[in-house]
Amino acid sequence: MRNTWKGSGFRVLSLKADRMRSRTRKPTALLDQDSLYEYAVKMLGQQMRTVAELKRLMRRRVEAGEAGEATMNMVVARLTARRYLNDASYAQDYAKLRQENASFGKRRVQQDLIRKGVQAAVIGKTLDAAYENVDEEELARRHLERKRVKKPANEKEAARVMRMLMRAGFSSGVIFRILKKWDVAVEVIDELDSDEGREG
Repeated sequence: MRNTWKGSGFRVLSLKADRMRSRTRKPTALLDQDSLYEYAVKMLGQQMRTVAELKRLMRRRVEAGEAGEATMNMVVARLTARRYLNDASYAQDYAKLRQENASFGKRRVQQDLIRKGVQAAVIGKTLDAAYENVDEEELARRHLERKRVKKPANEKEAARVMRMLMRAGFSSGVIFRILKKWDVAVEVIDELDSDEGREG
């Protein structure tokens, strides 16, 4: 009896999966400039976005090619004129939040902003200002406290701390200073340094 139930259950699931696969996804409706503007405002209302991020969302809503690109550019110009969209302001707010809330180092914030499509000149200017008076060693210590990381007891734990701090955007110089103050053996730090050099 149990085998029959399993078999029929499998057939029902199989039929449902076939039906789901056979359904074709409705094509996304293309928008004119005014409708695209309203869509963009709605997307910005949900969360802050860069010009590049917003364009990625809008691209699915306009025709392909130059005409679609022109429509997106006009919408971006309108949003920028109304100060709804500003990559420099976005970068400043993002850097401040990531520094204060996640205790991320300069490199991590830089990588994030590059991924979000912010221009290199804007990123450079923003991060120079945001990290000008920041003690990165102190920031790295705050990051470790947030993650509840304790003093490493062996080489494996020291390597884990090093990887965590590198992912958080801190330089090897800052990381090695922290490890030294934790009395991690010089030989272990030298080994980690040579490993990092080989990987780089």
